[in-house]
Amino acid sequence: MADAARRTTGRAELSGRHGFLEVSPEVGVLDEDAFDDLLADDPDAALGLLADLVGATDPSLRALAASLAGRITTEVARSGPAPRPGRGVGRLTRRRASQADGELDLDASMDAVIAGRALGLAPSADELTVAAWERPGIALCLVVDRSGSMLGPRLATAAVVASAIVLSRPADASVLAVAREALVLRSQGSDRSAEQVVGDLLVLRGHGVTDLSLALDAAAVQLARSNARRKVCVLLSDCRSTAGPPPAEAARRLDELAILAPADDSADAEALGQSTGARLVPLDGPLDAAAAVQRALA
Repeated sequence: MADAARRTTGRAELSGRHGFLEVSPEVGVLDEDAFDDLLADDPDAALGLLADLVGATDPSLRALAASLAGRITTEVARSGPAPRPGRGVGRLTRRRASQADGELDLDASMDAVIAGRALGLAPSADELTVAAWERPGIALCLVVDRSGSMLGPRLATAAVVASAIVLSRPADASVLAVAREALVLRSQGSDRSAEQVVGDLLVLRGHGVTDLSLALDAAAVQLARSNARRKVCVLLSDCRSTAGPPPAEAARRLDELAILAPADDSADAEALGQSTGARLVPLDGPLDAAAAVQRALA
């Protein structure tokens, strides 16, 4: 992660992005009103630009973009259809409001509410507890291909997919980012929030080759830590494997594989799906991410 964070994008290169000069009219500035206008006019372009700004060389702009991106991507993930990854009797779980959707648990949150009122401040999501019915029996591992094509809108799409995965299974989901090596952004059973995972993911500029066999084997290691009855690896990739052995054998070793591939670049993903029986779900962009996750888990 530290190595990836050193690869940044200068202002001269960013100035060619649609909407950049309006959103960041000068060094160290991010105009949220201008970003909101761009988001309303062209959501995919706005989210793609925001993803690129998280990797800006300008440290002030980078920090502002990272803070905004974590919030915006989770909002987009929550605004889509909620993934329904399993059937069976649900159980009531309680988690921090920053980690999951649900109804406010007043008893568990009362101390934070009272302390906030005394100070005249609203309690943060990390101080509040929500209760929600969670369906048992499924574990998810998202594998994000961070090869050279993972920039702009594709990076934003990956961030929204990661948010949707973590929010849907806060107790049993992992997230990996893979090029030549596999980086574990959230291990199986971790309590890292969706915003924390998105923050790490957006730091990872598109880079190098892709070893899909390594990626799928790493996913198997994560899923093996779960006791869930159903274990699904969700692979976000165009499936052009440019390093390591062919990925088909590793794919067949998984209990279940669903591939989310760019709708305009899915030929290799289709071939991998046909040879292994994996489900293929075309993905149109960031706004389609939550619905695509739901289709992948149907």
